[in-house]
Amino acid sequence: MGDDSEWLKLPVDQKCEHKLWKARLSGYEEALKIFQKIKDEKSPEWSKFLGLIKKFVTDSNAVVQLKGLEAALVYVENAHVAGKTTGEVVSGVVSKVFNQPKAKAKELGIEICLMYIEIEKGEAVQEELLKGLDNKNPKIIVACIETLRKALSEFGSKIILLKPIIKVLPKLFESREKAVRDEAKLIAVEIYRWIRDALRPPLQNINSVQLKELEEEWVKLPTSAPRPTRFLRSQQELEAKLEQQQSAGGDAEGGGDDGDEVPQIDAYELLEAVEILSKLPKDFYDKIEAKKWQERKEALESVEVLIKNPKLEAGDYADLVKALKKVVGKDTNVMLVALAAKCLTGLAVGLRKKFGQYAGHVVPTILEKFKEKKPQVVQALQEAIDAIFLTTTLQNISEDVLAVMDNKNPTIKQQTSLFIARSFRHCTASTLPKSLLKPFCAALLKHINDSAPEVRDAAFEALGTALKVVGEKAVNPFLADVDKLKLDKIKECSEKVELIHGKKAGLAADKKEFKPLPGRTAASGAAGDKDTKDISAPKPGPLKKAPAAKAGGPPKKGKPAAPGGAGNTGTKNKKGLETKEIVEPELSIEVCEEKASAVLPPTCIQLLDSSNWKERLACMEEFQKAVELMDRTEMPCQALVRMLAKKPGWKETNFQVMQMKLHIVALIAQKGNFSKTSAQVVLDGLVDKIGDVKCGNNAKEAMTAIAEACMLPWTAEQVVSMAFSQKNPKNQSETLNWLSNAIKEFGFSGLNVKAFISNVKTALAATNPAVRTAAITLLGVMYLYVGPSLRMFFEDEKPALLSQIDAEFEKMQGQSPPAPTRGISKHSTSGTDEGEDGDEPDDGSNDVVDLLPRTEISDKITSELVSKIGDKNWKIRKEGLDEVAGIINDAKFIQPNIGELPTALKGRLNDSNKILVQQTLNILQQLAVAMGPNIKQHVKNLGIPIITVLGDSKNNVRAAALATVNAWAEQTGMKEWLEGEDLSEELKKENPFLRQELLGWLAEKLPTLRSTPTDLILCVPHLYSCLEDRNGDVRKKAQDALPFFMMHLGYEKMAKATGKLKPTSKDQVLAMLEKAKVNMPAKPAPPTKATSKPMGGSAPAKFQPASAPAEDCISSSTEPKPDPKKAKAPGLSSKAKSAQGKKMPSKTSLKEDEDKSGPIFIVVPNGKEQRMKDEKGLKHLESEKEGVIGCLDLILKWLTLRFFDTNTSVLMKALEYLKLLFTLLSEEEYHLTENEASSFIPYLVVKVGEPKDVIRKDVRAILNRMCLVYPASKMFPFIMEGTKSKNSKQRAECLEELGCLVESYGMNVCQPTPGKALKEIAVHIGDRDNAVRNAALNTIVTVYNVHGDQVFKLIGNLSEKDMSMLEERIKRSAKRPSAAPIKQVEEKPQRAQNISSNANMLRKGPAEDMSSKLNQARSMSGHPEAAQMVRREFQLDLDEIENDNGTVRCEMPELVQHKLDDIFEPVLIPEPKIRAVSPHFDDMHSNTASTINFIISQVASGDINTSIQALTQIDEVLRQEDKAEAMSGHIDQFLIATFMQLRLIYNTHMADEKLEKDEIIKLYSCIIGNMISLFQIESLAREASTGVLKDLMHGLITLMLDSRIEDLEEGQQVIRSVNLLVVKVLEKSDQTNILSALLVLLQDSLLATASSPKFSELVMKCLWRMVRLLPDTINSINLDRILLDIHIFMKVFPKEKLKQCKSEFPIRTLKTLLHTLCKLKGPKILDHLTMIDNKNESELEAHLCRMMKHSMDQTGSKSDKETEKGASRIDEKSSKAKVNDFLAEIFKKIGSKENTKEGLAELYEYKKKYSDADIEPFLKNSSQFFQSYVERGLRVIEMEREGKGRISTSTGISPQMEVTCVPTPTSTVSSIGNTNGEEVGPSVYLERLKILRQRCGLDNTKQDDRPPLTSLLSKPAVPTVASSTDMLHSKLSQLRESREQHQHSDLDSNQTHSSGTVTSSSSTANIDDLKKRLERIKSSRK
Repeated sequence: MGDDSEWLKLPVDQKCEHKLWKARLSGYEEALKIFQKIKDEKSPEWSKFLGLIKKFVTDSNAVVQLKGLEAALVYVENAHVAGKTTGEVVSGVVSKVFNQPKAKAKELGIEICLMYIEIEKGEAVQEELLKGLDNKNPKIIVACIETLRKALSEFGSKIILLKPIIKVLPKLFESREKAVRDEAKLIAVEIYRWIRDALRPPLQNINSVQLKELEEEWVKLPTSAPRPTRFLRSQQELEAKLEQQQSAGGDAEGGGDDGDEVPQIDAYELLEAVEILSKLPKDFYDKIEAKKWQERKEALESVEVLIKNPKLEAGDYADLVKALKKVVGKDTNVMLVALAAKCLTGLAVGLRKKFGQYAGHVVPTILEKFKEKKPQVVQALQEAIDAIFLTTTLQNISEDVLAVMDNKNPTIKQQTSLFIARSFRHCTASTLPKSLLKPFCAALLKHINDSAPEVRDAAFEALGTALKVVGEKAVNPFLADVDKLKLDKIKECSEKVELIHGKKAGLAADKKEFKPLPGRTAASGAAGDKDTKDISAPKPGPLKKAPAAKAGGPPKKGKPAAPGGAGNTGTKNKKGLETKEIVEPELSIEVCEEKASAVLPPTCIQLLDSSNWKERLACMEEFQKAVELMDRTEMPCQALVRMLAKKPGWKETNFQVMQMKLHIVALIAQKGNFSKTSAQVVLDGLVDKIGDVKCGNNAKEAMTAIAEACMLPWTAEQVVSMAFSQKNPKNQSETLNWLSNAIKEFGFSGLNVKAFISNVKTALAATNPAVRTAAITLLGVMYLYVGPSLRMFFEDEKPALLSQIDAEFEKMQGQSPPAPTRGISKHSTSGTDEGEDGDEPDDGSNDVVDLLPRTEISDKITSELVSKIGDKNWKIRKEGLDEVAGIINDAKFIQPNIGELPTALKGRLNDSNKILVQQTLNILQQLAVAMGPNIKQHVKNLGIPIITVLGDSKNNVRAAALATVNAWAEQTGMKEWLEGEDLSEELKKENPFLRQELLGWLAEKLPTLRSTPTDLILCVPHLYSCLEDRNGDVRKKAQDALPFFMMHLGYEKMAKATGKLKPTSKDQVLAMLEKAKVNMPAKPAPPTKATSKPMGGSAPAKFQPASAPAEDCISSSTEPKPDPKKAKAPGLSSKAKSAQGKKMPSKTSLKEDEDKSGPIFIVVPNGKEQRMKDEKGLKHLESEKEGVIGCLDLILKWLTLRFFDTNTSVLMKALEYLKLLFTLLSEEEYHLTENEASSFIPYLVVKVGEPKDVIRKDVRAILNRMCLVYPASKMFPFIMEGTKSKNSKQRAECLEELGCLVESYGMNVCQPTPGKALKEIAVHIGDRDNAVRNAALNTIVTVYNVHGDQVFKLIGNLSEKDMSMLEERIKRSAKRPSAAPIKQVEEKPQRAQNISSNANMLRKGPAEDMSSKLNQARSMSGHPEAAQMVRREFQLDLDEIENDNGTVRCEMPELVQHKLDDIFEPVLIPEPKIRAVSPHFDDMHSNTASTINFIISQVASGDINTSIQALTQIDEVLRQEDKAEAMSGHIDQFLIATFMQLRLIYNTHMADEKLEKDEIIKLYSCIIGNMISLFQIESLAREASTGVLKDLMHGLITLMLDSRIEDLEEGQQVIRSVNLLVVKVLEKSDQTNILSALLVLLQDSLLATASSPKFSELVMKCLWRMVRLLPDTINSINLDRILLDIHIFMKVFPKEKLKQCKSEFPIRTLKTLLHTLCKLKGPKILDHLTMIDNKNESELEAHLCRMMKHSMDQTGSKSDKETEKGASRIDEKSSKAKVNDFLAEIFKKIGSKENTKEGLAELYEYKKKYSDADIEPFLKNSSQFFQSYVERGLRVIEMEREGKGRISTSTGISPQMEVTCVPTPTSTVSSIGNTNGEEVGPSVYLERLKILRQRCGLDNTKQDDRPPLTSLLSKPAVPTVASSTDMLHSKLSQLRESREQHQHSDLDSNQTHSSGTVTSSSSTANIDDLKKRLERIKSSRK
């Protein structure tokens, strides 16, 4: 016995292995206790038992085994390492536990299995249990099924994979053992609970009785979605949450959680794929060709049997499909056609996506076969084509379908349309982009006009479906020309669509019992409909990112995506503009002369052909003045240009006259409605003069203006063809230069590449070198937009030429095309609507390529050629391939249909002769470029075989294959390649070459994608096997690719996919995944509107502010390298400067102090990891601006160290970071300190000499950005130092950079002196390196262009050789110094010619320097203006007042400055990259103002929805009394926007048939509603100025007369509302302004011949209404101004002329008005003629005198009597009642809206009578606003009563000036100088002071309006009419001056000065008085 008890002393683990059962039992019991005690799951104790657990469960002694199972269960539950034992333990449980008779053992076994599943080992457990099902022992099988059932019931179908279980179910149902069958039934019920009907197809073949039983069980199941009751460890928290919810009585979460699980399982997925190709009868292919139809039928029936399998194995079905296609297409027996179609249906359904590659071949054949009438054939064909559609995408088959649409047979047309309708149902808004919709709609629109009704109906259905799917907004542009009836029909069909679709899906389901198709159809269709409704409804402008993101596929490399849909938008823009384009018939010369004489002074017309050039010049000046003053609507453009072309016309010999003439043409084109007819008249002349040295620039300017008016594509085509139809080479070269420039300014949209290319080829062959150079430059510019495909047109040029072209292209590479600056503004209204939807970027980058005409080559691919390619003899095969290459070469660009070529070429890819393989690859590369993006449809059948070639053993073949794949991918994007299983199948092949090449390729492509198809996951298992490949290279490539897979799939999915690996492999792979997780790159950011759109040119810049904050970070990620000149502008908005300049210094100094006191290194826990992450995202730049700036010196030093790193990617990353950093610094207005600069710049300059192009480019970009944070003059010495380097590249780059600095900043940057600097630069002319020599020469030429011959003095002595090189280069550059300034003017898209005279000033000093930059910045924001204007202001003799300004401004609170700053530029619609709402303005007011500005700018939007939204926002403000005040100061601006919108609706929207008319009605009602709200608020209504009211009334009256509105249902209502609104405007506006506006409007309408008599009549009705109101309003009217307007009216229309009018109304209206005024004012009215000069000549005075005589007898001095009455009444009252009551009464009146005026008048009378009366107590309790209102009212009345016209020297302030806030155009200031030499009173200076004050933001009062200054002070010879354009100019930017004024001011300035000196003596006396008064006014305003 002693031996027996030995075991007691053994340790536990040894007891467990003992041979004695007792020992083992004891061991297991002790182990169980130990396991229960260990609290730490990671304790080392667990590991001791790792190898023993299997023994625990497989013990041979049943009693011991039970204990072992208990212990094992606890072990698995608690041990961290238990997972490692899964496989062996579960297999032990299956084989040794499940066969035990004891139920307890089986229960524990099942528990252990479930516990393993809980610790995430589900797959391994399931594998072992499924193996157990093959066991012979039925007990084990039953237990395994039971375990699986329990697992499924508890964990759910997400954890337990159903597919393998369902696979074995039928076998289990056939088992002989009843127990097994019963258990199978139970598990089938459980599975059904989870996946419902998806289980039916796999079980269709089991015994019918069993199926019936199952059905009965299934019916009993609850319908609610099942939920797991047990969770994996990782999901335990979820379980806890669920329990809480259930205890709370709600189980929503669970339901939600798994509700979405049910549809996840597709029955198709659960089916086993069947291989059928090998089962085809051996003689199938012979039989199918047999002559007897019975044999063919047999062959087809054999296929029919096979394809009944619902899921087919992938394979090469090409031959089978070809055979079936032939039967469908050619067989005469219709029964066989139907049978073959059925077979195709079966293949498509069984193969799904794998059938996609054959779809393109079959679709056309089926569609053409629809000519058969027999219903069963048609039905079979329909089913076939529907099934095939589901295997591919509409995009892929669109070409084929569209080709069939033109068939003559109506049945084919009908069925094709029906097929399209059915296809559309499966689409969503994102899978049916505009690019696809457009061609389909075009084809269907032809069909709706077809003669056959069935064709029409089918087309209606298809269009209706499209409408339903993508929404009206997307389809409407294509339905523009459809009449209303048809449009209604389409809409009607659209409403029915959903219903039809539902039925269709149902029918399909019945027909095909279980086939997977209907389920899918129904789901995707119904969902599709729902989605699309959601997507298409809310699509306001800027939110267009969704579709773009879905498009997938990277923008193409060679062609930056910049043109943003250039081609598409081009064509669309054209469409949009057709409505706007001005069409004009050609007029005869007589008509022209007549029209011209109506608008030009008579002398002008007489002198046109004078023989004296001076007379001609004077005539031109007159002509120009007349044109400048003409209104756009009144300008007869064609007549004017024909006058200019009249003899001597363009043969004019005097260059001054000619220049003037060309300038006038430009003016007419800019200012008038210029049509192509007018352009035809002048273009010939312009082209003739373009090469002229003196007039060339003017000719170019005129051409640009015409291009803006008539669109560049048309103008360019005309100009180029004219230039090349004449011989003059100078004209040709200059024309091409102009075109290069114009393309950059206008963008490329709409240009016809092909048309230019023939002319460019002519130019390249020219003998004159200048023409050739110009042509090559033009090609360079085109290359920016078209990309590398441009070169294909020139491959047959001479090698020398070709190398020049290539060099030009090389220069352009990597540059992105500049954002268009012209051609947008004018037409944006109509253009943007359409262009703005922004097709997916995918289309955008290619559409320039789409402009290229493509050749059809399918007819050349004959069957002989195909058989040649497949010949046995390799030489003949080679011949065939040579022929193909030749065909593609000749065609250049080809259509996608290439017949049988793909199959032929595919065969050659595995040719035994490697030379032929390479040749085939070259052909495929050619094919990709020739076919362009359409190559997509060949990816599956030709692209994937190319990838197979990557596995070739020969290096050069692999390289060729890789190049080919890249060429393809560049055209197609990656989506097509990654979709489906093809790529994963390739990776599966165990070919090391194939694997490493393919993984390398994926590693390169994946990081560039924003999204990938889900099929990418299929590659992961093969990627894992590559990680463990025997070949080291494969392993390395797989590791490199790992992070990029993870970037798209996420770590979770990748980790889950390791489940199927062996345990050892799994651990290794997981470790690699962890590693890759750290290095995982972020997905590339989607290009936002901010960066992608500006280049597209069609994006309205107004949406910019929304994305402004995002812009900082994005600009770097998408990094369109800005060219140095543009980069400077955006950062320097002067507003931002002032705001930040104050804050910045304090921050940095604070940081430095901290640094001094704190430790040098700060310990941060986990700091490293965090920093690594942050650096990856470069996030901290945004989030920690202050920190970055605070530690800038450290950052720069650290980056300097990185420059010495040899790893290129580190250097690239560092440079990318620096670009971001300097962008941030310039935005923050930071300036580098000397210390930072000197420790960083020299090392950066070293890097500019890097051999890699990319790095050099980056460094140059950084140097450019540095100039924004560090003065260029200080940069200069650092770069100069760089020119002394030994590295020639560095020398060359530094010299180029110096050239750029001089060009951008002038000679001041040259340090220490220009002379020394230039001498040093000149040394390099003799350098041994060619690049350095060139750079040095270019730099000196740049200086020469700025400074002229002075350069030679500065350079000093040069060797003869160097000097001759320099002189030669200067000659070649052919830019004479005089031309330089003009060049600058062209660069900055400004329109001011006269800058050329001042341009030299721009170079003089830093102040001017800044102004030129500011200019540039402004011109970028779309406001052409000249900087000198501001300076002119300060030349006035008002020094003291200026100083006064300064001091006052300091005292003003900042708030006011801010507010004014914003009012300064009310609607600065920003160019991209210049922010509208600067984020640094934290001031409340400024934000409100700028927000209002922004909303107002949207009111005039071309997009109806945008406009409506803006209007509703404004309406909200106006309806709330407390908020309405915010609109104050914005009224004019708002009204301008409104009447612009009215004009837009009238001219564009109403004419646009595509637009829903109820949309327009909605917009009208919004506008009118808003206006009514506005004109109910009197204080706001009174702010509207004359010019604006005039335009508003014009717009409203035009609207009332619009007959198109009357025809609409709600039109009458609109017109009634307008009526009401007009009455409100007349009553509530400032009475002076509205009267004045109506008079001017009447004058205009009578003058305008085009205006209808009805219009004038309505204006007069308004005037009569005003006359009726006069008795109440006379006191508030500024009579002087009204009488001036009447005077001007009478001057333009003397009595005789008025009497000639058809109607007598005008003269009666005028008389009535004057009569009423006389009646009300009496003799005093004659005192109000102060503003009229030479009153004696005025008809008005005579008229008034006559009237006075008449009325004197009757009225006497009625008005005097009345005032006496009034006074006596006051007397009585005051004597009777208390004075206080009386005053209270008066103030009550003033406070009420209706009687304000009356109250003020009474108060005035009262104060006059009782001068000592105290009204203070009444004012004391009221608001500041009320007090100032009362004071102001009294002052106005005082002035009115005291003969306000006399501007006495003592007061010096005229009432009109007092009440002013209108920004006056500066021109008026300078024209004040009185030409008669009369003395000018101080009022003139006061007026100037006013303007100055407004400029400086001091005069911010909101007062009434006054006339433009000209009418006050100068004595006008021309009637002054504030036209809408003038108003717009002055409102949109008060800094802006139009050119005419600029020139006037030049002319008048001398006189101004001279007269200024005359009066200075008298005016000085009044200055103090003025100052005091100003102070008083200001204090009263505060």
